[in-house]
Amino acid sequence: MRTLCSSTLIGEFFIIGFAGLVAMKDDDLSTATVWTVSGIAMFLCLALCGVITRPGGVALGWVLQIALIASGFVVPTMFFLGVVFAALWWASVHYGRKVDEAKARFAAQADSTTPDAA
Repeated sequence: MRTLCSSTLIGEFFIIGFAGLVAMKDDDLSTATVWTVSGIAMFLCLALCGVITRPGGVALGWVLQIALIASGFVVPTMFFLGVVFAALWWASVHYGRKVDEAKARFAAQADSTTPDAA
């Protein structure tokens, strides 16, 4: 699960950076505001890569997905991209867990068939 979720988060890292560049063109937003919000979101993407397997890591990822969709109120394209990345996040979590379960079953099966070297 860690690999799939981390890949999605790294993709979001770049999308958030590009959305920050687009948001800078809005005259109502200051550059400092845009890069403070974008920088925090980008940092969260990277930080979540390290804590995704810990309790609450997936939930924090969902919070980030909701924030990404909500950023569509500033950059309208982010409504679409937010939904796309939320779907990727769901797939990463869902299929990542299945892969982890299959790996655990395979490891358990390999351990049970290995003769003891005593």
